[in-house]
This record gives sequence, C-alpha cells and structure tokens, in this order.
Amino acid sequence: MSFKVDIQNLNLYYGDFHALKDINIKIRKNSVTAFIGPSGCGKSTCLKSINRMNDLVPNCKIKGKILIDNQNIYDSRTNLNLLRKRAGMVFQRPNPFPMSIYDNIAYGPRIHKIKNKKILDEIVEKSLRSVYLWDEVKDRLNKSALGISGGQQQRLCIARALAVEPQIILMDEPTSALDPLSTIKIEDLVEMLKVNYTVIIVTHNMQQAARISDTTAFFLSGNIVEYANTSKIFNNPTDKRTEDYITGRFG
Repeated sequence: MSFKVDIQNLNLYYGDFHALKDINIKIRKNSVTAFIGPSGCGKSTCLKSINRMNDLVPNCKIKGKILIDNQNIYDSRTNLNLLRKRAGMVFQRPNPFPMSIYDNIAYGPRIHKIKNKKILDEIVEKSLRSVYLWDEVKDRLNKSALGISGGQQQRLCIARALAVEPQIILMDEPTSALDPLSTIKIEDLVEMLKVNYTVIIVTHNMQQAARISDTTAFFLSGNIVEYANTSKIFNNPTDKRTEDYITGRFG
C-alpha cells in the first residue's frame, strides 16, 4: 500500500493553546480521506498543516513531522511555493479572483513561469474540463469569474488548483456554502479526482463523509480518536465517542 502523506507526532500550538495533540496518521495515495468532528476539534488546523498554511498564523508553533512522498515538509529547506503547488487548497466559500474566468485558471501557471499563450489555452481548457465546467463557460472565458453561480465558482476554484498540476487536493468544507445540486456535483467530482490525486476533505456533513471518502479520521479536542476505513467508522466504530458523534448524541 502506497502512502502519500505521513503525519508523525504532530503537535501544534496557537500561542499557549494546544490545538493538535500527537497526531499520527498515514494517508493513502489516490484516495479520499475525510476529517470529521465538532467545530474547534482541530480538523481544519490539521488540513492546513499539510501545505503549511498555518505558517501564516501569528504565534503558531509546530512540532513533529509531515512527510509527503517521504520528504519532511517542515524541513527548513522546503520551498513553500513548490509545496503549495503540490498540495492545493480549496476553501469553504468559493473565492475566485476578481478577474476573468480564463485569468483565474492561468494565474498559477503564469506564476510558475508559463507564458506561452497556446500552452495556457490548453491548461485552461483541460482544467475546466476536469471539473465539468468547460461547456458551461467556454463562451465567456473573458468575463468576470464573479458573474457565475456559487457552485460554478467552487468548481472554478478546484480547476484553478488543478491548473498547477498538484498531487494532493486539500478541501476545507468545500460544499458548506452551496445548494444541494451544486453539492452533488462537487461530490461526484471528488470521486473522479481520486483517480489522479490524493484528496483530503474536511466536512461537517456525516452523510457526505460516508458517501465520498475511503477512510475517515474522527477528531475531538485536538486528538484523533479513531481513523479507519469509512465503512468501519460509520458501521462499526471502535470508540464509543465516535459512535456518539456519528449518531448525533453530541457535536
């Protein structure tokens, strides 16, 4: 079995607050892993540690290791631009840049020194096709990305992450601001993405985790209580706290 991400003895502090406590988890390549748990349990914090977004938070201190393909991303020699190219992030609310649909997708490749118009055209079309958005927007590529629906904007943000050819896609509650139909489209898309990418998704939606993930980690108070195949977590959890959360007794 091939592991893409290996988190070892991860402890994270915001000032004096101990947000993540001795996190140990191995995430399979080409799979969907869900992080679940009540608000404030550490799941989004753990997600953002995988591409070092927490570096941007004042007074954040991290101990332990996160290995991607056996390389410790917290090594001092890590190039953060390249790390965030390998591990792209999709946020809770769609956040397209206030520019054209085309320029949203081309933005990352341009930063990474791709200037050739023909190559950029190919990247834009490929990225939009990969999120099933090309046919919906191909006649308005030069129009503002802010003019399309919320669900389309979220798929655009996923396409923007794919445009720089990442290996890992980190999703922080990507459907919480969307209507049910758009949510289904994103879930279908996640199923397709794992063919080529390793996907890690934070979700409050138990049904969503059960539908789309291969493995699930249940976080509580900065700890991972249980991590296993999703079917086991939902049908036969080992820890009573997991069962209580999934059945709605708390959280």
